[in-house]
Amino acid sequence: MKSLLAIRTKIFLAILLILLVSYSFLVVITIRTIDSSLEGELSRKLAEQVRYAKDQYTNRAEQIQYSLMHPASAPPVRERMAARDTPWLRDAARRWMTILPFVELIVFVDSRGTVIAGGNQYRRDRTFELTPVVERALRERRPLVSTELVTADFLCGEGLVNYCRGGGAGKTGEVMMLTVVVPVMDAKGAMVGAFVAGDIIETDTGIPSQVQEVFGRQVYVAITHKEIIPPDSFGKSGSQPIPARILEGLRQGFPFRGDAEIGGKVYTAAFDPLTNSRGDFVGALAVALSREDFKGALQGSLGNIVASAILGLVLSFVTAYWVSLRLTKPVRELADGVRRIEEGELQQRVAVISSDEIGELAEAFNRMAAAIDERDRTIRTKAHDLENLNLKLTDMNELLERRVDERTAALQVEMGRLEAILTSMAEGVAVTDRDGRVILFNPAAQQLFEMVPHRVVGRPILDICNQGEFCRLVEHITSMGENRGLATVREVDLDARGKKLKVTLAPLVDGDGHFAGVVMSIRDVTAEEEVDRMKTEFISTVSHELKTPLTSIKGSLQLIVDKSRGFADVEKELLSVCLRNTERLIRLVNDILDIAKIESGKMEFALSPHSPAELVEWSVRELGGFAREHGVTVVNEVSADLPAIYGDGDRLGQVLTNLIANAVKFSPRGAVVTISAEQSDNFVAVSVKDRGREIQWADRGKLFKRFQQIDSGDRRQHGGTGLGLAICKEIVERHHGRIFYSEGIGGGNVFTFTVPIHEGEP
Repeated sequence: MKSLLAIRTKIFLAILLILLVSYSFLVVITIRTIDSSLEGELSRKLAEQVRYAKDQYTNRAEQIQYSLMHPASAPPVRERMAARDTPWLRDAARRWMTILPFVELIVFVDSRGTVIAGGNQYRRDRTFELTPVVERALRERRPLVSTELVTADFLCGEGLVNYCRGGGAGKTGEVMMLTVVVPVMDAKGAMVGAFVAGDIIETDTGIPSQVQEVFGRQVYVAITHKEIIPPDSFGKSGSQPIPARILEGLRQGFPFRGDAEIGGKVYTAAFDPLTNSRGDFVGALAVALSREDFKGALQGSLGNIVASAILGLVLSFVTAYWVSLRLTKPVRELADGVRRIEEGELQQRVAVISSDEIGELAEAFNRMAAAIDERDRTIRTKAHDLENLNLKLTDMNELLERRVDERTAALQVEMGRLEAILTSMAEGVAVTDRDGRVILFNPAAQQLFEMVPHRVVGRPILDICNQGEFCRLVEHITSMGENRGLATVREVDLDARGKKLKVTLAPLVDGDGHFAGVVMSIRDVTAEEEVDRMKTEFISTVSHELKTPLTSIKGSLQLIVDKSRGFADVEKELLSVCLRNTERLIRLVNDILDIAKIESGKMEFALSPHSPAELVEWSVRELGGFAREHGVTVVNEVSADLPAIYGDGDRLGQVLTNLIANAVKFSPRGAVVTISAEQSDNFVAVSVKDRGREIQWADRGKLFKRFQQIDSGDRRQHGGTGLGLAICKEIVERHHGRIFYSEGIGGGNVFTFTVPIHEGEP
């Protein structure tokens, strides 16, 4: 019963919470909507009132201006002003002040700014305080309206006795006056003088009264004297200052719209700056609405909202309680059935008849109870089988453990054998992991680099390379680690500890094919290089000794062949064979001498710009007879538009002749050998393509090595020294180019070499 009560309570609280949140949200939205509506209405009314007040302010100035512009153009007025007829002008000013009752001052001044006459008592022929305004109007030859600050002494001098002895003026002794200046010109357009009319607006209640008549007494209107708001303007008996944050913007010429605290009361106010003829701030036109006048409407709306919310909360409580009772009844019946099944009555079924989700839950529970009953019987049946299976698994586990022990022992034997092999190897072996740490360093490597294992294994190779003088390998190991999937086998020549070492680096991959480190095989080739050097010196010496007698033999044989008219055919054939073999021996000696010169660095290159097309054309002509003897056609497809190349013309011709001769020699009769060239970046690539049998993968590594020939029947048949391509490789690399082999499209072989483009004087 305790759990049922908890469920019912949760449902009740959930429904009540949803209703409370909904009502709260509705109340908040309603309050914000009303507040926003009142704010919008307040802003709209303030904008209308400000516009009306500004219109009233400017209408006065326009009324004065238009009233004086007609007399200013009348000939009698011009003549009287030119004649300085003071009595007539004074009477005219008084008549105009009667027509414009809100104008306190009308003065006639001449073109020099001297007072001629006025509607009040005045002092004649004196300097006028508003002379700068008059001069501007006369200069611009148009009426001028501005709000000026004039002194009380000036007004007193113009006959306004209320301002004598400081009366009517504020603490500063200045008074704000709406000033209108209308220039007077004679018939020829010359300036005679001007009318100056003034409306003292500082104590004028006309504009505030007009605004309140239209919009009601809740509107406050004032014309401030600089930063001072006049007394009784905002329902306050004393004068009030304009707030500092508003005043700063007004002085910069910016109007203000917003809430302002004046005299301890908050208003929604608008202040528009008033400036004099020089653009200086002299006061502001202020319109304000008290926010307290709008609180009544808002409080009335809030009262209605609160009453509605209370009624909604009561209804929500009643609805939530009724719904919770209705929902918990079938849940209670379902819980009773579950409790009985929990006590072991697996044949018990829940009797809840309903078409809603509770009914579906009861049906699902009944199906679950039937399934549990069926599974209980099945589990009891399977328990015995599982016990037997467990015994069998125990036996299998013991067998597996024995096999693991046997395999472990075999692996240990294999590891021992591998370790013995590495230990007994004459070549050094070193292995690094993917992070560049040494994980294997066999005794041969220790002897070659004169290092002990405990100072090497487990340390980064970068930290120990200086000790063994093999820091050149670090760059290659790092490069292979960065390229990972693109890493290939590399061979590096290294000088360390006075030895000549040849190091082969190969990537180590794991079972997933990922990069796992680098395997290095180190071989001491010091003795081999010394033997090779001695062999090269011997061959070079022998070649030099053979070249001179071979040249003499060739010359003698050539002379005999040329004069062999009396010889029989057999004798002529024997002489030709001797001559050909002599020429072959001379070519062999020349190749050996070239190799020796290249290795010793004594081969000189005369570098100059050459046309690729001309070099190819010369080589094709040189081998024209050779190609015809073999029944092969040589096609030159090199364009004459290619840029010049920079190199030794004779040596490059030697490369071309060698490649073309090989292509002709190994092509079948009737085949075509094609020579082409193209620009590739800053190089020209020249290719020689034949139609002979393709070179096998196993033989391609021998192509550019000395004294190496491909072991195939047709190539052995044509003979050769095995030096031609090696010499070509050395010549091309001395030109900073490269030579390489590739399969031809559709069969055949392609040999390509690159030579740099001539880019000016080196």
